[in-house]
Amino acid sequence: MENSTRVLFNGYIDRQANLNGVRSDDVAKSFSVEPAVQQRMEAASMESDDFLKKINVFPVKAQEGQKILIGSKGPIASTNNSSDGNSRRNPVDNHSKEPSTYRCRKTNYDSSSSYSQLDAWSMQPNFQSLISAANAHQIALDRIMIGFNGTSYAEVSDRAANPLLQDCGVGWLQKIRNDAPHRIISKVTLTARDEDNKIVAKGTYGNLDAAVFDAKNTLLDSWHRKAPDLVVILSSDLLTSSYFPKLNALSQTNPNSELIAAQLIVSSEKVGGLPVVFAPYMPDDCVLITSLKNLSVYYQLGALRRTIKEEPEYNRVANYQSSNDDFVVEDYGKCAFIDGITFAEAAPESLSAESEENAGA
Repeated sequence: MENSTRVLFNGYIDRQANLNGVRSDDVAKSFSVEPAVQQRMEAASMESDDFLKKINVFPVKAQEGQKILIGSKGPIASTNNSSDGNSRRNPVDNHSKEPSTYRCRKTNYDSSSSYSQLDAWSMQPNFQSLISAANAHQIALDRIMIGFNGTSYAEVSDRAANPLLQDCGVGWLQKIRNDAPHRIISKVTLTARDEDNKIVAKGTYGNLDAAVFDAKNTLLDSWHRKAPDLVVILSSDLLTSSYFPKLNALSQTNPNSELIAAQLIVSSEKVGGLPVVFAPYMPDDCVLITSLKNLSVYYQLGALRRTIKEEPEYNRVANYQSSNDDFVVEDYGKCAFIDGITFAEAAPESLSAESEENAGA
C-alpha cells in the first residue's frame, strides 16, 4: 500500500470506529455495528441493485418471529345495518393459516480489497465511498442469488460445490417448495418448435403464455388472481428460448420482418397477460407469478458484526462481515410457481417415421 493510500485508509478506519463507538484499534477485532449505521448500510446495499429496490428489505428485532406482512384468507368487507340486538357484526380472523414465521440465520459476507486496488481508489475523491459501495453491491447480488437458488443452510458452506450459494440459506423458491407445494406445477413441458417455428413435439402447454395463464388461474387464491401488482419473474434465457423460433421464422418469411419482430419483442414484455420481470440469477427452468412486494429479505437489527484488518501476508485488506438474514415469502396464497420447465422432445419413433417420409419424397 502506498503511503498516500495509507493516510486515506487510516481515515476510513477512524471513520468506522467513530460511527460505531469503538476505538480505531478495535476495528481490527470483532465489533458490533450500531443499528443506525447498519440501516444505512442496508439502504446502500438495496439501492445498488434495481431488483432489490423493488422487493422488501425489512429490519427485525428478534432472530425469529412472526412475518411482517401476513397473508390474507380473503375479503373482509360485509354489511350489517340491523338494530335488533341479535345480529352483531362479527370480525373475522383474516390471517392465512399457511406458515407465517421467519428465522434469521448467520450469513457471512466476507470480502477483501488488494493493496493495488486501494491504491487505484486513492486517486478518487470518494475513496471511502468506493470501499463501502463495493461491499454493498456484492451483498445485494449475493442475497438475490440465495433468494432464488438457496435450498439449504449448511453449518459450513462449500462455494466450490455450490457456486450459486445453494447452501447459504433457504431462498424464496425453496420456501414455496417446502411450505406450499400446492402452489406449484412441476415438470412442465412446453411445445418444442424448430427454427422455422414448426412444431417438433407437443408439450403439456403450447407455449409459456398458456402455462402462466393456467398457473395464475389455478394456483393463486381467487382474490389475488386479478391483483394489479402481479408480475411474472423469470430469466431472460427462458423467454428467449420461448420466442426465438417465432422471431427466426418471421425474419425469413416476411418482408416487414424487422418491424414485426420489434413489435413481438415489445409485446413479450408480458407473458400470460402479466408484466415480465427479469431477475438476476433466476433459474432458467422456472417461473414465479407473484407481486414483488410479496418477497422479502429480513435482517436482524443489531446483529451485524464486522472486522476490518490488514493481511499483509496476502497483500490485502480483509472485511469480515456477518448478518443474520432470512428470505421470506409473505403470502403463499399470492404465489404460483412453475418448476422444472423443459421443452418437449420428439419420440424416437416419430423421428424415424419423419425421416422415412422425407426419404420417400
